[in-house]
Amino acid sequence: MESLGLLMLIYVFVLAIFVGFELITKVPPTLHTPLMSGSNAISGITIVGAILSAGLEEFTISTILGMAAMIFATINVVGGFLVTDRMLKMFKKK
Repeated sequence: MESLGLLMLIYVFVLAIFVGFELITKVPPTLHTPLMSGSNAISGITIVGAILSAGLEEFTISTILGMAAMIFATINVVGGFLVTDRMLKMFKKK
């Protein structure tokens, strides 16, 4: 019964990859930066969850995965803010 649950998780994960790829490729370039700004908020939530996972007192695989998630989500947030800042500078009057 547990293998069925694992198969369902893998199925949902693979399906999410295909749906995400299709959605991202259909986004026009003019909407890319505003959508990236919205994804920064989601990555902020990911950082909080990663900190909770990495901050466990015992050293387990969840600590390692939490640390990796924290690093990647932080890179995503910083990169998103840099792109958003660059976009907003384009609209400022000189």
